[in-house]
Amino acid sequence: MKIAIHNRPGSFSDRWIEYCKEKKIEYKLVNCYDSNIVRQIDDCNALMWHHHHTNYKDVLFAKQLLFSLQQAGKKVFPDFNTTWHFDDKVGQKYLLESIGAPIVPSYVFYSKKEALKWINNTTFPKVFKLRGGAGSSNVQLVKTKERAKKIIKKAFGKGFSQYNKWGSLKERIRKVKKGKGNYIDILKGIGRFVFPLEFARMNGREKGYVYFQDFIENEGYDVRVVVINNKAVAVKRLIRENDFRASGSGNLIFENENIDKRYIELAFKLAKTLKTQSSAFDFIQDLSSNIYIVEMSYGFPMLNFLDGASGYWSSDLKWHEEKFNLQVWMVESVF
Repeated sequence: MKIAIHNRPGSFSDRWIEYCKEKKIEYKLVNCYDSNIVRQIDDCNALMWHHHHTNYKDVLFAKQLLFSLQQAGKKVFPDFNTTWHFDDKVGQKYLLESIGAPIVPSYVFYSKKEALKWINNTTFPKVFKLRGGAGSSNVQLVKTKERAKKIIKKAFGKGFSQYNKWGSLKERIRKVKKGKGNYIDILKGIGRFVFPLEFARMNGREKGYVYFQDFIENEGYDVRVVVINNKAVAVKRLIRENDFRASGSGNLIFENENIDKRYIELAFKLAKTLKTQSSAFDFIQDLSSNIYIVEMSYGFPMLNFLDGASGYWSSDLKWHEEKFNLQVWMVESVF
């Protein structure tokens, strides 16, 4: 086995390379942005690429390249089942509904007329989301029909920037107040009003559809479960202060083996049904203890599940109290 790795410092590739060196697994570094990338990996059995949703080049072709190589018989990470729905909440809605997963009731409209008709017959609050974005970016709590109308008109008018400048600035200020940032971060956030991110400039505005989910009243947290190679790690994420969003809050609680096993069991079931190599499932529980899946991703922050988790679950729902490396499990998944 010889693995081609697209090296992006600060990404999963750091640990993939470290593990290959440690275990003497043959690998070579490649540049997936090169036009001759297919020829570059002629002598390799697999390609691993931690492509990112905020890199416009990755968004343009990462999934297509990986699937093409998979069709040619090479092993890839992430493969088609794992990544086609990455950073696409609308795609995930259709996927999860089609397999009967307990997804939070979700609604998408491709015409202004149908969307406006719907809000006259639904209840509020609702949660508005763009199809892309992580860490609760591009997510709003819509409390009234009047606010929903404004959102719908914008969605079918000038649309939404894929980078929420105000939301990003508020988040930077929140982190500084929590001691998790500095005032330079705030200045950078202010600078984004004049110099937008390359991703936002190159990808244009989101419009022509509108997507809502029901607001699920809960106890102030969600649960993320990551399943890789028949192993699972879980963490509770508390919501931000005076907010309803947990994703990206940084307020983590590791209950380890004491976490509600229903989350673990459901995550393994979904991963098996969807045939994914790596899945991070975000779950929420309502006040009647019903569990819903909010969304999913193949990736996640590098350190979240290494700092506080003391072990992992195997697919037979047994707890293993031992150190682990999620990126190592990814490399093992291509063998």
